[in-house]
Amino acid sequence: MNFGFTEEQELLRKTARDFLGECAPMGVVRDIMESDAPYSPSLWKQLAELGWTGLALPEAYGGADLGMLELCIVLDELGRSLAPVPFLPTAIAATAILEIGDAPQKQRWLPRIGGGHTIATLAITEAAGTENPADLNLPATADADGWILNGEKMFVPDAASADLLLVAARLEGQGEQGLGLFLVPRETAGVTTSSLESMDLLRPLYEVSFRDARLPAHALLGGDRDVWPRLSRVLDRARVMIAAEMVGGAERCLESSVAYAKERVQFGKPIGVNQAIKHKCADMLFEVESARSITYYAAWAAREDNDEAPLTAAMAKAYVSDAYRHTAAENIQIHGGVGFTWEYDCHLHFRRAKSDEVWLGDGRFHRERVAQMLAL
Repeated sequence: MNFGFTEEQELLRKTARDFLGECAPMGVVRDIMESDAPYSPSLWKQLAELGWTGLALPEAYGGADLGMLELCIVLDELGRSLAPVPFLPTAIAATAILEIGDAPQKQRWLPRIGGGHTIATLAITEAAGTENPADLNLPATADADGWILNGEKMFVPDAASADLLLVAARLEGQGEQGLGLFLVPRETAGVTTSSLESMDLLRPLYEVSFRDARLPAHALLGGDRDVWPRLSRVLDRARVMIAAEMVGGAERCLESSVAYAKERVQFGKPIGVNQAIKHKCADMLFEVESARSITYYAAWAAREDNDEAPLTAAMAKAYVSDAYRHTAAENIQIHGGVGFTWEYDCHLHFRRAKSDEVWLGDGRFHRERVAQMLAL
């Protein structure tokens, strides 16, 4: 197995980094964060023109027909820059449609997502705050014309910006049995979004309410009335995507720490000469490189769709969640007092680290999953 990146993948990384450095510098990020806009439409349009929104979609739907590795490279760079666009939620939703949808559903939605014309997000979590199927109880009631949804979904990222919501609902049964995934245009009558207070100011979260929201029969994704086995596979791929975003953020925290340790002079010499600072930076480097290794291995396993894919996804989400949170915290510590101020960018990565850590399960949850899969 070749553990290195190809020339084409390295070129994709360089292109992404150069573009985001020019078009999404921290000044642009802060302008969006401090405005009422949930994201940057102009930046989103540019990403679509570059083909990023269709990067992993088949050519039949207007995509570039690349894979998880290339998608994770782009997410890595987006996480590094904290680009204010709903790319990750849309990529996760597109994966769900590609993996579960039937031919008409794919033909309707994937070209629009790939062209950047449709923003989408996945609405899974309810009041319990988990993605455990036993905690998913929003009812979908069948009637003569299709389906009716009633209830609430919580912590839905970028829901107010999304044109399409993918909503997990219970058709019948309990636990893993009887769940379906519905395609719900946000303008559907009876669907409302309410903003929630969230730590990450660049990824707003929402409560989505359904009050007699009527959907046609073909809104059930793939016509699958027992979707959990396939949905859980999609969620594992989503966890790898989140890990890739966190790798980029952790790397940026390391770079910021090293740069500040070189330029901050105390008692006549840079603070980087102090052993305590050196040790912190060395530990951060170890965590970043380890996080990158497990994440891209998990991306490879997902691309190959082999037996290791669920295990490596859980391992990546567990390790990288802790690594990003720790490197973001250490970045603040190395910056000292100014690291806590609004003017410095340290807190932005700490906010993103805490947000991504709990998205689709934190480190503790996934370490338990790893233990169960290994029968420990």
